Amino acid sequence: MHKRTKIKIAIFVLVVGMACMFTAVVTDHWAVLSPKVDRLNETCEAAHFGLWRLCKKYIYISSENYVEGHGCGPISLPGDENCTYFRHFNPGQDAEIFEYKTQKEYNISAAAISIFSLAFMIFGTLCLLGSCTGKGKGRDYLLKPAGMFFAFAGVCAFISLEVMRQSVKRMIESEDTIWIEYYYAWSFACACSGFVLLFITGITLLVLSMPQMPRNPWETCMDAEPEQVE
Repeated sequence: MHKRTKIKIAIFVLVVGMACMFTAVVTDHWAVLSPKVDRLNETCEAAHFGLWRLCKKYIYISSENYVEGHGCGPISLPGDENCTYFRHFNPGQDAEIFEYKTQKEYNISAAAISIFSLAFMIFGTLCLLGSCTGKGKGRDYLLKPAGMFFAFAGVCAFISLEVMRQSVKRMIESEDTIWIEYYYAWSFACACSGFVLLFITGITLLVLSMPQMPRNPWETCMDAEPEQVE
């Protein structure tokens, strides 16, 4: 396969990875939390949250949608929803359902790291645009920083995922919250996909931008003629 074709495939995969990561950052379905359901025909509070806000959903549990041993939900059931951005929480409020200090610290960290991921994606995109419009050696040269930026974006995405995972674990294990059950939702899956695609394809783009391997054993990489991308 020609080098130019490989780079085009890598760019397409990067676009998909960027779309997944951006979707994860702006949505709030990273994790779904459920309390214990003790009685039927009553309303319970389930919640889902992302990097920026927590949404509580009041779901009516009847005998038709009740599953013994499971918490409130599923979250897809109809009900009134109330969303609040994390910066609006004040210490002492909603203490019975939300561990304010711990959750805010984790979410601020995850959100900040995800912003770095978006910044690296922007820098990588600018380098790709410069590579597409450039000529000669400059065209190949810009592929190297582009690959590094996208790989760094993938690393930041992974760190953000791990911080959020620890956040959910801390909330479930805490005795100050009512949550007993959780699962990771589609925003979390988008972030995982973004991490894998950005990191692997960034490394691939970096490798493709390197000089071609020497054809003869006595040559070095510096002696080999650079392969131009047309």
